[in-house]
Amino acid sequence: MRPDWDSYFMKIAYAVSERSTCDRAMVGCVLVRDKRILTSGFNGSPAGQDHCDEIGHLMVDGHCVRTIHAETNAIIQAALHGVSSKNSTCYVTHFPCINCSKALINAGISRIVYSVAYRADENAMNFLKTAEIEITQKEYMTASPSMDE
Repeated sequence: MRPDWDSYFMKIAYAVSERSTCDRAMVGCVLVRDKRILTSGFNGSPAGQDHCDEIGHLMVDGHCVRTIHAETNAIIQAALHGVSSKNSTCYVTHFPCINCSKALINAGISRIVYSVAYRADENAMNFLKTAEIEITQKEYMTASPSMDE
């Protein structure tokens, strides 16, 4: 059966997450406008830096600070390549943290679709709602139903 657009792009966000180099949470993000992918990002170290999966996590206050989050990387890719993210949808495997939420707001994102409510932050949610960003949680199924069912 042909997937709806949200399912389609969420599946791509999960595929992008497979490139993550921080195994604490492998996160993928895809920015989309008019059913076209603008950019993607996954959580990993800055270019040329060692990765968590190579030398371990750099923990500060319970968070790994070695990596750049997937949403931030997707926004950086848009800026690097001159692609406007205004009025786009952010498909992300995990609910954005407070810093990514603020970056998404300033990047002009109009909608966020996420799957996992990982460390869902009430402040992040409030920022997004105040910015009138549409938020949708979309369950992601990792396996296709059997043809025998």
